[in-house]
Amino acid sequence: MKRILLATAFSLTAAAAWAGPQFVDQTGFAVSGYDVVAYFDLEQSAVGTAQPAGVPGNKNYVAEYNGSKFAFSSKENLAKFEADPAAYAPQYDGHCAYGVSKGGKVPGNPNLWRIVDGKLFLNITKNVVTFWEEDIPGNITLAEGNWPGLEPAAASSNPIPQFKSDAPAGS
Repeated sequence: MKRILLATAFSLTAAAAWAGPQFVDQTGFAVSGYDVVAYFDLEQSAVGTAQPAGVPGNKNYVAEYNGSKFAFSSKENLAKFEADPAAYAPQYDGHCAYGVSKGGKVPGNPNLWRIVDGKLFLNITKNVVTFWEEDIPGNITLAEGNWPGLEPAAASSNPIPQFKSDAPAGS
């Protein structure tokens, strides 16, 4: 029993070490202030077609996780996040999944998303989404291999191309 507890503690500690600071843009929020829980309720489009737009968060419903503020569109989504933030936070700390697969850290766009195996992935531009979708499993494998070496590196401070966030909305 003691070995199981030690193994569990080690696994949780190791998992936490993989998480670095979330990408935060000029909004001051992770995922540009969009509600990360809401993605799991949106109907995903088929590969090769645009996903529905993300749901802007509200500055009245905010939680902190991994050193960053996340905004939510409802009190219910805030509660879901607080119960299990790792289940909803985007992979690669909100950086572009395809960029990580290619060995770099660039911003993730909250309107260019896909949920794969219960995990939220973001990409930076529509063009990049095309490359990402050519081989999603292969790109995830590459990104998983690259992430441990990239995670400690500083992220790009470049803005997301052609994206202006109005989130978090509300008063």
